Amino acid sequence: MNAWRLAAAAAAREARPTGRRHTPAMSRIDVWMLVEPHTLLLDLAGAAEALRLANQALRRRGEPEAFHLRYCGLHAQAECSVGLSLGGLEPLPALGPRDWLILSGRRHAHPDDPPPSSADQAQALAIERWLHREGQALLDGGEGRLLSICAGALLAARAGLLKGRRCTTHHESLDTLRALAPEAEVQANRVFVLDGPLASSAGITAGIDLVLAMIASHCGEAIAASVAQVMVVYLRRGPQDPELSPMLAHRHHLHPALHRVQDAICAAPQQDWTLARMAEVAHVTPRHLTRLFTQHGGTTPLDYLRAIRLELARRELDRGVRPAQAALAAGFTSDQQLRRTRRRLAQTA
Repeated sequence: MNAWRLAAAAAAREARPTGRRHTPAMSRIDVWMLVEPHTLLLDLAGAAEALRLANQALRRRGEPEAFHLRYCGLHAQAECSVGLSLGGLEPLPALGPRDWLILSGRRHAHPDDPPPSSADQAQALAIERWLHREGQALLDGGEGRLLSICAGALLAARAGLLKGRRCTTHHESLDTLRALAPEAEVQANRVFVLDGPLASSAGITAGIDLVLAMIASHCGEAIAASVAQVMVVYLRRGPQDPELSPMLAHRHHLHPALHRVQDAICAAPQQDWTLARMAEVAHVTPRHLTRLFTQHGGTTPLDYLRAIRLELARRELDRGVRPAQAALAAGFTSDQQLRRTRRRLAQTA
C-alpha cells in the first residue's frame, strides 16, 4: 500500500462520523412501534418493512440483525385506519436508553364519527402520560431515538415533547402542530427534520424516507440503498440534500451484475476501484461492464464511482472536516483531485 493510501485510511478513521454505526458486536436495537386505535397502517407498515429489509440485507452480508421490531399499545389489540385489527401488542414498556420509539399518525375523524367517549379520552390521556415520561427520558438520554411519522408529531406535541425542538408533520396538520407546540420550531415543506434524538417526517410515505435515513446512519449507506432498491423508493436524506441521493442515482434498472458493482462501491467507495476490479465483481469483462453501465445506468463505471466519492466528500465537508481529509476519506488522492473531479462532472451533467 503506497503512502497516500495509508494516509487515506488514517483520514477515514479520523473523520468517521460520531453517530452510531452498526457493528457485529453491537446488540440489536429494540424498535417500539406504538399502535393506537385508528393508527394509519401505511405509517406503521412502511417503517416496519424498511427495518425488516435492513435486517435481511445485513443477514445476506453475514452480519447480525440490527433491529428488533416490537409493537405496543394500551391494549393487546387495536383496530387500524383500514379496519384491520392488529393483535399481539405488548403493554406500554419502560424504554431502554438505546431504544427507538416510532409514533404513527391516526386516521382523521370523520364528520359522522361519534364523539369520543369518556373511556376513549381516558385511554388517550394514559398514552400521553406514558409518552411524556418515556419519551422525555429517551430524548434526554441521547442514545435512543424518537421518530414521528406524519401526524404522529401531534401525539408528541400533546405529550409535551417538542418544546424548543425543530420538527415537521403532514402539511394538513402543520397549523395544528403549531397550536399544540407553540414553542417548537415547526418547519413546512420538508420531507423530514432531524433534531438530535428527535426525528419527524411529513405525510405517510415520507416516513419511509425518514426510516431509510435512520438505517443509513446506523447501518451504512449501502444497506439503506439496498432497502430503497427493494422498496422501489427514492432515498431522501436531509434538508440540504437533493431528493434523489447519488447513492441511488443510475440505479433504476433490474440488472443484477450492475447492482452487485454499485452495492460494492457504495459499501466501500474509498477502496482502489479500477475498471478491471469492478468487472470482477460483476463477473463480466471490463468492456462489457462499460457497455452495461451505459445501457442500463446511463453513465460509465468510473463516472459512477466519482459521483459516489464526491457525495461522500461533500458529507465530510458538511461535517466540518478539512478538505484534504475529506478528499482522502472519500478515496481521492488529494483535495486538488476532488476539485478537478467536481468540475469535470459538473461540465458533463
